[in-house]
Amino acid sequence: MLHYSNMPLDRGSNFRNDPAWLKAHMSAQSKWVLVKNNQTLFIKDTPKVSYLSYQQVAHLDLTNAIFVGLNNAKDGVFALDVSKLDTSILDPLIDGAQFVDIRQYGPQVTIKYASIAALARGLCYWHATHSFCGRCGSKNHLVEAGHSRVCENENCKHPTFPRTDPAVIMVVTKVFADGVERCLLGRQAAWASGMYSSLAGFVDPGETLEQAVAREVKEEAGIEVNNVRYVASQPWPFPSSIMLGFFAEAVTEDINVDKNELDDAKWFSREELRQFGNWHDEGEHLKLPRTDSISRYLIEYWLNNKD
Repeated sequence: MLHYSNMPLDRGSNFRNDPAWLKAHMSAQSKWVLVKNNQTLFIKDTPKVSYLSYQQVAHLDLTNAIFVGLNNAKDGVFALDVSKLDTSILDPLIDGAQFVDIRQYGPQVTIKYASIAALARGLCYWHATHSFCGRCGSKNHLVEAGHSRVCENENCKHPTFPRTDPAVIMVVTKVFADGVERCLLGRQAAWASGMYSSLAGFVDPGETLEQAVAREVKEEAGIEVNNVRYVASQPWPFPSSIMLGFFAEAVTEDINVDKNELDDAKWFSREELRQFGNWHDEGEHLKLPRTDSISRYLIEYWLNNKD
């Protein structure tokens, strides 16, 4: 199963707007995930998310607490952004723990807890970046247990909901004249030296997913494709995307890289890919993307499933 994609909690969509229901689950049995500047609280030097008890956070302002879901159909799990909390208040709470980007540990975090932590981080980011109404510019405030915001302007009261930006990510393949099937991978200059990954890009308004795949491959690498086939999806709330994975077959093979999009793109055979290292390896050798990403999933799927 893809990382960050196994959310085990009941989101309580039909009940979380009820203040009495919410208060009942913000109880002694509730668990709390703390987020600070888009980093999540982990038990120090371990890939284990640190869950605080209600008793530990009860003295804090919980007005902007975000309901993440119910564990075992009864115990509430909440997220709380403490980015603006004074260190004198925060430090005693996090003794023996540290704030870390979830991706630093990646697949070391179990899929279940990584999914919860990623959702909590994504919702905290959304609230932090949507303090004002996009329609009239007035301040808005958190409602529906953190799954919506409402404009405070009485003449507006426009609701805003957490956004997810769809992005396509694709492995493009082609059987060449020598009979060898190869896949197209690219790299950005900012990435770790030698790392190549699946091509990807955001879906434009008024565009189907299949059209987005064809457009992005053409724009980034100058390759025309057809037979676009959906494979899998992965939540990627870093900060707010859903990655939609595809395979596509190349019609052309001559690469023409748009340097505004990619630093390089190349065709690789299965034999060549099996010699790649991992993204976190040191050195100048070729590397595959991080193992918790759908890009790595798609590449390995193609690598291990030769028709």
